Amino acid sequence: MTRKRDRRPSPPSFGSRNPPPAAARAKKGQGAEAEQALKHAGPRDRSGERREAKVSLIYGFHSVGAALKAPRRELIRLYATAAAAERLGAEIAARGLETRIMSPEEISARAPREAVHQGLLLEARPLAPIDIADLPTNGLVLVLDQITDPHNVGAILRTGAAFAVDALVTTERHSPDFAGALAKSASGGLEHVPICSVTNLARALAEMGDMGYWRIGLDSEASNPLTNETISRPLALVLGAEDKGLRRLTRERCDRLARLDLPGAIKSLNVSNACAIALALVHERIAVPA
Repeated sequence: MTRKRDRRPSPPSFGSRNPPPAAARAKKGQGAEAEQALKHAGPRDRSGERREAKVSLIYGFHSVGAALKAPRRELIRLYATAAAAERLGAEIAARGLETRIMSPEEISARAPREAVHQGLLLEARPLAPIDIADLPTNGLVLVLDQITDPHNVGAILRTGAAFAVDALVTTERHSPDFAGALAKSASGGLEHVPICSVTNLARALAEMGDMGYWRIGLDSEASNPLTNETISRPLALVLGAEDKGLRRLTRERCDRLARLDLPGAIKSLNVSNACAIALALVHERIAVPA
C-alpha cells in the first residue's frame, strides 16, 4: 500500500563510500547488538535493493503510470515525491505497491544519470519475451534489424502501440535494454507491444515466412514504393538501422523491399519517423482482423 506521505526529507540514499557509523559499529558487534545497529544504519544500507537480479528501472509519469496499470508487469517498489505519489494514488493503491516518499534529488541519486524522472522511479521485473511461435496467425508485426538507439526503439514502440501492432521482433544482441530511456521514450507503449527477442533474425524471418507472414523490408533505395505493394495480414514490416540499413541476410529473407515515396528533396527519414509513416499507410489499406 502507499505509505503515508511525509514531506520531511529522508536521509540521502548515496554518499561517501565509507560505511555510516552505525553500520561500522555493527560489523564489530556480535549477535543482537550487531543486528540492532544494522537495523538503524539508515536507508543507505539498502542501496543493494536496486542491484537485485533482473530489475528494470522505469521512470517518468506516463511510463510508470502505464506499468502500474499493466497486469503482466511484476512490480517491486516505487520511489516517488509526495506530489507524484498523490497523482497516481489510485493506481498505486490498486497494486498494493510499496512506495517510498523521497525528494527529487534523492530519486535522481537512484535513477540513471540525466534521467528525467518527473518524481517517479519504479523498480519492476522485465516483461517476459514471447516466442516466434506465439505470434498471432493474422498479426501485424514490426521487425527491427539491429536498431540500437533506445530513443528510436522507444518511439517505434509508442507508434506501434498507437497502431495496435501485435508484436515487435528484435535480436537479443545489438538491441537496447527495454527499460530506462527506452521506456520513457515509449511513453507507456512498452506495456502494450509484446517483445519477441531472437538469436538469429534471418532464421526468425524464415520461420515467419513459414507461418504465412508477408515480409516487407523498408529501404529508401527500393524501386517500388510501399503504396504500390499488396498489403494483407499477416504482415511483417522490417526496419533497418539508420547507418547500415537492412543487412544482406535480412534483405534476402524479405518477400519484397519497398520505399516511402517522399515528394521532397530528402528521401530518407529517421527510422522511427519512417515507421510511423509506414504504419499509417498500412493502416489505411490493411483489413482489420475479425
